[in-house]
Amino acid sequence: MSQPDYKTPESKSERIARLIEAEIRSGQLQDGSALSSESSLVNRFAVSRTTVRKSLGILADKGLIQTKVGIGSFVTYAGNVIDSGPGWSLALSSVGLRMGTRILKIARVEMDLDCPVRLEGPMLAVDRLRFREETGRGLSLERARVPWRDDFAALIECGLDGGSLSQTLAARGLFPASGEEWANVLPLLGAEDAALMGRDPGTAMLRLRRLTRDATDHPVEFVESFLDPELFGLHMTF
Repeated sequence: MSQPDYKTPESKSERIARLIEAEIRSGQLQDGSALSSESSLVNRFAVSRTTVRKSLGILADKGLIQTKVGIGSFVTYAGNVIDSGPGWSLALSSVGLRMGTRILKIARVEMDLDCPVRLEGPMLAVDRLRFREETGRGLSLERARVPWRDDFAALIECGLDGGSLSQTLAARGLFPASGEEWANVLPLLGAEDAALMGRDPGTAMLRLRRLTRDATDHPVEFVESFLDPELFGLHMTF
């Protein structure tokens, strides 16, 4: 008489790994796609962070993902590494560049940028141009979107605190605790943007997109920046 074929019950970490593996193999998560943060996976599956890490370990052992610990990305300008976290004005001035800033727009809008993570609803829009003072030629065209709050209404009339969006957000208790960044090279879209940057339409530009989140994993700010790839690059450490 044959013995029944008992299978070892699937653990929580194995189940989560199996579900994520299915998303990868089905194409829902494509090659190069960023997985959700550990905090997001903890909330999604209602499990501990330890369980999530075990699941990621299973996927890594199968060669389906790569986990880079302590990763940091920094923009480079003319070969010098600059930290854009505090803002472009401070970052570029730190390498001795004389730079001016023009505020192009401060308004309430619906989400209108190409964000890799779905963001919806009304946004505070802050569009800015950074330019070299000696020539007036654009160095960066930056569009920031922040989920709308009622206390942003005064900014449309009065402007940013000290001319700084990061200072404005900090004054209202909005502090980034984590983030994601994407980089690619695209033609500068539209004659208007090209004219602002002092370049021909279709000129290749480095596009950086950065999404920051607070300690509770809620979006703080999404920023899309166009930069001259002959001067700017992306330097990554891990």
